[in-house]
Amino acid sequence: MNPGASIKCRSSLYMITKALESGALKPGEPVLEITSGNQGCGLAVVCAVLGHPLTVTMSAGNSVQRAIHMEALGARCVRVPQVDGTYGKVTLADVTAAEEKGLQLVEETGAYYVNQFNNDMNSRAHYETTGPEIWRQTGQRVDAFVAAVGTAGTFAGTSRYLKEKDPSIVCVVVEPEGSEAIKGCEVTKPMHLMQGSGYGCVPNLFNYEHLDDTISVSDEEVLEYKRLIGEKEGLFVGYTSAANVLAAAKLLKAGKLKEDAWVVTVLCDTGLK
Repeated sequence: MNPGASIKCRSSLYMITKALESGALKPGEPVLEITSGNQGCGLAVVCAVLGHPLTVTMSAGNSVQRAIHMEALGARCVRVPQVDGTYGKVTLADVTAAEEKGLQLVEETGAYYVNQFNNDMNSRAHYETTGPEIWRQTGQRVDAFVAAVGTAGTFAGTSRYLKEKDPSIVCVVVEPEGSEAIKGCEVTKPMHLMQGSGYGCVPNLFNYEHLDDTISVSDEEVLEYKRLIGEKEGLFVGYTSAANVLAAAKLLKAGKLKEDAWVVTVLCDTGLK
């Protein structure tokens, strides 16, 4: 279940649980995280249930609906002014500004810093849950796995698990056109619609060992697929989810897989935020 309408509900629970088990976080102590809103929504659910006051810092360029969602679950959301992005299009510099504010608050309050971008338990959560869930639900029939990358937690953990089960499974990263750092390209378009991913850098949790290919998507294509998924499948998803489905379709059309291949991806967020 993803009660916060985010794939990051599971990594949020895993990271907080492991922090409690290790003693890094004590019962009832405050928690702080830097987020684009997706991890924050997952953490808001977990912290509400487990009784930890949560503060998140988020770029003001991320949709205000994300802040409303987190605050409705009792979190405090500090929206940090953008550096060079625009509303709905958040750059690496914008994220860095939110990070600087978050680290300042950690210093001032002594809150436990989740640190999703560098927390190995982030990717471990998907190795322990998302990968096995996919393997089980497909009846062990997976030819390819496709996912966009923000922290890289979902891709790193899931691809590792699937590759251990079958090394021939093709694992593909989705990147916005012009912000294809994992592909090795110069970043020429840091502003795009895929909030929470495609920051124009290679995340610390990312492992090239489990990567077979990358697929690039444009804002125009993502908008079209977001519309199609709603009208054809009855699912109101966010831009990154639409990008994942678009990339899966591109991979199938490319002719690189067998004719009846099964390509798996994730709908990582909802269009409501």
